[in-house]
Amino acid sequence: MDGLRLRYPPHLPWKGGSRRHVHNVRFQFPVVLPVSVQCGLSKQGQRLVQSLALAAGDAAAANRLMKKFIGGSPKSVTLNALSHFMSADAGRHNLNTLAFPFYLMMKESSWYEWNPKLVAELIALLDKEGRFEESDELIAEAVSKLGSRERELTHFYCNLVESHAKRRSHRGFQASLAYLQQLLRNSVSAYVKRRAYESIISGLCEMGWPHEAESILVEMRPKGILPSAFEFRTLIYAYGKSGVLQDMLRLADSMESDGHMIDTVCSNMVLSSYGAHGELSQMVLWLQRMKLRGIPFSIRTYNTVLNSCPTIMIMTKNPTSSPLSVQELEGVLYGDEALLVKELGDSHVLSDAMEWDSCEAKLDLHGMHVGSAYLIMLQWIEEMKRKLGNDTSVVPEEVTVVCGSGRHSNIRGESPVKEMVRELLVRAKSPMRIDRKNNGCLVAKGRVLRDWLCSER
Repeated sequence: MDGLRLRYPPHLPWKGGSRRHVHNVRFQFPVVLPVSVQCGLSKQGQRLVQSLALAAGDAAAANRLMKKFIGGSPKSVTLNALSHFMSADAGRHNLNTLAFPFYLMMKESSWYEWNPKLVAELIALLDKEGRFEESDELIAEAVSKLGSRERELTHFYCNLVESHAKRRSHRGFQASLAYLQQLLRNSVSAYVKRRAYESIISGLCEMGWPHEAESILVEMRPKGILPSAFEFRTLIYAYGKSGVLQDMLRLADSMESDGHMIDTVCSNMVLSSYGAHGELSQMVLWLQRMKLRGIPFSIRTYNTVLNSCPTIMIMTKNPTSSPLSVQELEGVLYGDEALLVKELGDSHVLSDAMEWDSCEAKLDLHGMHVGSAYLIMLQWIEEMKRKLGNDTSVVPEEVTVVCGSGRHSNIRGESPVKEMVRELLVRAKSPMRIDRKNNGCLVAKGRVLRDWLCSER
C-alpha cells in the first residue's frame, strides 16, 4: 500500500501466534438467572445459562456444556447467546465472563466467519473488565489477519473505537483512536477518510467530549471531506446531553447553513436535550420551529415532550383523577406545559396511528409512552366523536384500541399503557372492554361506541 506503513500498535505486545487454551480461561457463573436476562435469550440459550448456573464452580463441566451447546445449535442461536453474554444486561448478572471462553469454542465451528464488529465488541468488553492480555491478543490476531488491507483494517478499528466508546473504556478508546488516526494520516483513500472521521467523531461524542469532536469536524474540510448530516446530528446530541445547549443550537444553525436539512430525528434529539435540562420554554420554541420548517412530528416527539411535562407525568401515575377530555386537560395545565400540549395538538401523529374502514376502526398505541398514549387517547375520543357524529359517515363494525400486552414493558406482561387506557375508558363509562381473544386490545361494537360518544356524558 503506497505511503502506508502499518505496524502492530506499540501499546500491544506481539504474541508470536500463541493460542490461549479454553481450559486456562478463568470465568465465574451466576447462581440465579433473573427473568430480565432470560427475555433477551433464545429458549436454547436460557437452558444453557440455567445449566451453567448449576455447574457453578466446576469449570470442566461448564466447558462441556458450552461445547455441547455450540456443537448442537444453529449459527443464529449461538451468535444470539454470545451477543447476550456481551450485553450490558448480562453484565449486571455476572454473565459477561462467559463471553470469551464461549467465543474461543465458537471459533472451532465449521460455520464460523471472522466478524470485525463482533470481535471489536468482545475486545471492548474484555478491556473494560481489565482483562488486557486477552483483549490485546484478539487485537493482535485481527491485525495479523487483515495485514495491509487498508479498508478492512480501517473498518475494524472504526468498530473498535465505537465499541470502546459505548462502554466508556478510556484505555481501550485512546489506544484504538490513536491507531485509527494513524491510518487516517497515512491514507489517500476518500473512503477511509470518510469512515474514519465518522467513527472518531461518533466515539468522541459517545465518550462525552463534544468539543474535541467539533475540532475533528473542523479538521475535515481542509482534508477535502465535507461533514455529513450524521456528524452534525451526533455533535448536536452530544452537546445537548452535556448540557451545553447554546453550542447545541449553534451546531443546529451551522447544519442548516451547511446545506443539511434538520429532520425529525435531529429535532427529537434537540427536544430530548431541552427536556432533560427542564427547558420547557425552549421546547415550545423548537416545536414552533419544526412547524415553520415543515418538519413532521413523530411518536418519539410526543414521548420526548410529554415525558418532560411533570404535571402530565403525575396524572399518568394516578389515572383515577386525570382529566377525561382535551378541554379538561387544557384547563388544568399552566404555562409552558399548556403551550406544549397545544403545539402537539396540530400534528399527523394521531391520524397516522388510526386506521378506518367499514369493517374496523383501529387506534394503534404501539411505541407510545404512557404520557403520549394518554394525550392521544383524549385526542382520539374527540376525533371519533367528530367522525361518528356525522349522520352521513359509515359506522365501522368494530372499534379497536391496540395497547400491547406488556411484552416489552419493564415488568413483562404488565402494560402501563393498557392499564392507563382501561382506567381512562372505565371512568368515562366507555363500552370498550378487553378483547377476549387478545388481551392487548380493547374493543367495542361500532354502533355501541357511536351511541356512547354522541350521548351527553
